[in-house]
Amino acid sequence: MMYLKIPKSRIGALIGKHGEIKKELESRSGVSISIDSQEGDVVIDDTRADPVMALKARDFVRAVANGFSPQRAWRIFREDVYFEVVDIKEFVGKKENRIRVLRGRIIGKNGKTRRIIEELSGASLSIYEYSVAIIGSYTQVEIAKKAVEMLLRGSKHATIYHFLEKKRREMKYSALEYYYIQ
Repeated sequence: MMYLKIPKSRIGALIGKHGEIKKELESRSGVSISIDSQEGDVVIDDTRADPVMALKARDFVRAVANGFSPQRAWRIFREDVYFEVVDIKEFVGKKENRIRVLRGRIIGKNGKTRRIIEELSGASLSIYEYSVAIIGSYTQVEIAKKAVEMLLRGSKHATIYHFLEKKRREMKYSALEYYYIQ
């Protein structure tokens, strides 16, 4: 059994219209899920499920709780896709103004910074309340996480963009190298 607490505002997204998302999650993962919509408690019964699928179900719930739409969170069920959360409070404490400023730095003007991080790393980002959630392959998650942490530590946007472009080139080179070795 796994127990999670999710924001009440995200319960509807997890259940879906007429319970469609919840049913699909149970079907894909083989777990049984119960949701207390008053408290935001989610219980995942994984006793009859494949342990890997149970962990994917947990990560799916965490992704939706951290602001991802279920449509974007389904990516977690692909092989070699991971989920990571960066807690903004670890960088500034509980100062609401600083948290708001840092969220703004990650999102950027009209969403530009977030879009660039997603495009150059290949990962998906969700900035919600006090966290930045990331979905992608191991390499994509690590690159996006590093970029987000650099922003949270105060690095200039141009520095982050250069870092991302360099990593993108390295990923393309590695992919080509892998292709030619095969």
